[in-house]
Amino acid sequence: MREAIGGTWLTQLVIVIMFIFVAFLALSINYSKAFRVKNEVISIIEKKEGITQNNNANGSIFLINKFLANNGYNTVGKCEVGSYGFLTNNVTATLIDNSNKNNKYNYCISKTKSITTNFPNRSYYKVKLFFKFNLPIVGDVYTFKVDGETKDITFPKDGTCGANDSVKCVSSSVDN
Repeated sequence: MREAIGGTWLTQLVIVIMFIFVAFLALSINYSKAFRVKNEVISIIEKKEGITQNNNANGSIFLINKFLANNGYNTVGKCEVGSYGFLTNNVTATLIDNSNKNNKYNYCISKTKSITTNFPNRSYYKVKLFFKFNLPIVGDVYTFKVDGETKDITFPKDGTCGANDSVKCVSSSVDN
């Protein structure tokens, strides 16, 4: 009888180790997919030199939404106050303020003025995407965020951090 109880305990230990391995594998696959998507979104913003909200194939938001839809990206999360939230089925941006900070969006973008004095219009963009920690039997466990920044863009096509920008600027932490 002692061997039967020992065998059961060993079987349970193997099942727990397999569960931990599968959870780690699921996490790493979702995480790598989220980073690939984030890098492509940043690449599109850099290629188009900013955020352009054209409804045709030339707009960066249109291209980002098309890329996300083609890759099956549908994870949503909360954006920070002051950034812009986007849904993949809509090309218009939503400014996140205190009234809508609990709404969920597919990705968030904020424009930050660069701290350089040589080019006063230079800006960069912060991008936030989300990914779910999803286990086969348990389901969605937790939603993580993946952040990234573009390189400095000297003359952004969406404006120069003024009142008529399609994406407003957040002032940098260092004054010019």
